[in-house]
Amino acid sequence: MRVLLVEDNIILGEAVRDHVAAADHAVDWMKTLEDARIAMRTVIYGLILLDLRLPDGSGIALLRDLRAAGTATPVIILTAHDQISDRIEGLNSGADDYLVKPFDLGELSARMLAVIRRYGGNIAPEIRFGDVKISPVDRRIFAGGEEIGLSGREWAVLDILLSRPGAIISKAQIEEALYAFGSEIESNTVEVYVSRLRKKLGRDHVVTVRGVGYKIGASP
Repeated sequence: MRVLLVEDNIILGEAVRDHVAAADHAVDWMKTLEDARIAMRTVIYGLILLDLRLPDGSGIALLRDLRAAGTATPVIILTAHDQISDRIEGLNSGADDYLVKPFDLGELSARMLAVIRRYGGNIAPEIRFGDVKISPVDRRIFAGGEEIGLSGREWAVLDILLSRPGAIISKAQIEEALYAFGSEIESNTVEVYVSRLRKKLGRDHVVTVRGVGYKIGASP
């Protein structure tokens, strides 16, 4: 998942970025509202981690603009504001969750997962095609009755394909979801992980559409 972190505190920002990236998410870390707005015009994010007190204004303004524009991207507020009135304002402005600093990074991970699950209304709790059964929330896959293990990056690619089952996802779209700004993109990364998924799930279920991209689902 591509995550936008908007946080001007260097120590906290580095800790959150490294922790989220260690879970195989691509993280773009912006320290001002203006930089965050530019990033959001460039990339579609799966989740936003938003500080409220930033050098060029309040994160609430950014949050309200997002919701006014009809953007449904989940947002978790990360802030030192611990008054009930602050929490109510953040939630009423469209935040999905609210985490008060200082916080445990493990709790952040749990809250991220909870928010993603809530937004999983467009993701079936269980996906089947052929002899493959996938539970995206539980992170479990069975093929031919046997459980299959995937690496974090393999899950990342699979999540992108599962977001639009049967649709063709381009290599560029997969790269955009996997790599943060400034990361060096290896030319064959997508091909490598698609090949691994094909071996584990079956060649008929992970399909390459030459010159276009990839799709997942039972082949006709």
